[in-house]
Amino acid sequence: MQKFNQSLQAYFNLNENDLVKIASYFKSETIEKDDYFLHAGNQCKKLSFINDGILRIYMTIDRKEITQWISTSGYFVTEISSFMFETPARWEMQALSKTTLFTISKENYERLNQEIENWHLIEKAFISKCFAMLEDRVFSHLSMTAEERFEFFFSQNKALFNEIPQQYIASMLGMSPETLSRIRNKQLTK
Repeated sequence: MQKFNQSLQAYFNLNENDLVKIASYFKSETIEKDDYFLHAGNQCKKLSFINDGILRIYMTIDRKEITQWISTSGYFVTEISSFMFETPARWEMQALSKTTLFTISKENYERLNQEIENWHLIEKAFISKCFAMLEDRVFSHLSMTAEERFEFFFSQNKALFNEIPQQYIASMLGMSPETLSRIRNKQLTK
């Protein structure tokens, strides 16, 4: 819970009373390896903080899985459009390892609007951070070469390369597994 509280504080710069109130709405949840946080077509009715573990966010098109993101400890996870606008989810979210979460339901999330005086500002800051992460990701795909995307991701996530199948990382980086392997081998021989 301490890591969760520290992350809430870092994301939102909360006073102690607001931090305690917000944290009280999040409940501990565990997802076993290969189980799902969310299935495409269902409405996402929760927002979770990953305390420990790994979730893969992906979709299947023409029997090919495309990984959108690998979410790890210290990050929030939801399908934001489904959660905020109550639409069917587009993404599958599956645990790649036993994953412990702190989760708030949509109902309790909305309750925070009455409980926390400046909730609209806190929520705006959270959504802005989500949007900035998305912008960074799009920017990297448009402006970086495959090697640069690999180097950047590897520098930030070295441990993941030993924890999950390489084809998931390749898909997320917008390259084939063969290209990832070639780039990785080239990096190792430098």
